[in-house]
Amino acid sequence: MTGWNLQGGEVLRGGVMERADLAINGARIAATAPADARGEDVSGLWLLPGIVDLHGDAIERIIMPRPGISFALDLSLAEADRQMLSNGITTAYHGLTVGWEPGLRSIATARAFVAALRAQAAQLACDTRINIRWEIFALDEMAEVAGWFADLPGAVLSLNDHTTANLGLPATARKIMRMADRSGLSPEGCVAALADVALRAPEVPAAVMQMVQKARAAGLTCFAHDEMTTEERAAHRALGVTVSEFPMTRATAAAARAAQEPVIFGAPNVLRGGSQNNAVAAGPAMRDGLGTVLASDYWYPAPLQAAFLLAHDHGMPFGTAWDCVAANPAAAVGLQDRGRLLPGLRADIIAVCPRSRSVKAVWVAGARKLTLA
Repeated sequence: MTGWNLQGGEVLRGGVMERADLAINGARIAATAPADARGEDVSGLWLLPGIVDLHGDAIERIIMPRPGISFALDLSLAEADRQMLSNGITTAYHGLTVGWEPGLRSIATARAFVAALRAQAAQLACDTRINIRWEIFALDEMAEVAGWFADLPGAVLSLNDHTTANLGLPATARKIMRMADRSGLSPEGCVAALADVALRAPEVPAAVMQMVQKARAAGLTCFAHDEMTTEERAAHRALGVTVSEFPMTRATAAAARAAQEPVIFGAPNVLRGGSQNNAVAAGPAMRDGLGTVLASDYWYPAPLQAAFLLAHDHGMPFGTAWDCVAANPAAAVGLQDRGRLLPGLRADIIAVCPRSRSVKAVWVAGARKLTLA
């Protein structure tokens, strides 16, 4: 058997759902099914391109579900894979923060994560990659991180600055308490460490330029996380940073879209009706054309559910909403082989019940990874 013939469902093509069969030949979508294809009745289901999740850091909650309590990386990667697959994610970029702090976001943890993923990638159902969230004050870690670029095909580099954002907060602030939980430092120790690291601010601009140059030379797409202003977007654009990831203001998002750049918002923001940190409300922003991509952020079920919500509550055509979790993220990072259900493209397909909005079956590169429920 070399393929599948998915029969009786509705297929997303050209932005609309149409009743049609969908053929798979090997790892690719085909115009016609091979002679020995296995038939599968998917009546009542929608056949959609698999979700491409560009930023998913829920893996951190799987590795460390409680402060100071960690689980093995191989078990954590396998569990994240199961959760992502059941929520329709077929291409995943784990948000791996590489910072200067100890603990969960340290260079040691990141090093071990990279090694574990290299060893385990072939056994995972999802096409699993890394969103390298480099903290721009992690200056001593630069050389090692840059050394990963050539060995992590398909990774992206995201510029993050939680040092400046958290500097000056009291030890009782929520963000400081979260930092203490993941790092093992006391809240007062976090405040002191932030102040000490911030003294290296004059070194940061040159470091950022160097890291972006190395990432681009290795073929990585570069993101900028939590951009505050249009000026910041322009400065990053000048460096070759092409994606605005979770911009903090509508004006910043609008500046990126005016330059025809991808803009990522968090799908949980759409589901919750607003941002958890008083930033841009993603639902209205997506409706108004200020965003092009939704990512799971910290909750894997969010992209699937948010796409339906954009169509139901914000007036988007469903095909346009689904592009925000499939075709658009794929294009943002240069994955031209997926995100749409067209002959010749990779057969990453999910079968979804439109009434329950639940995933019933998944094919990744033509192989069925989740059986009809």
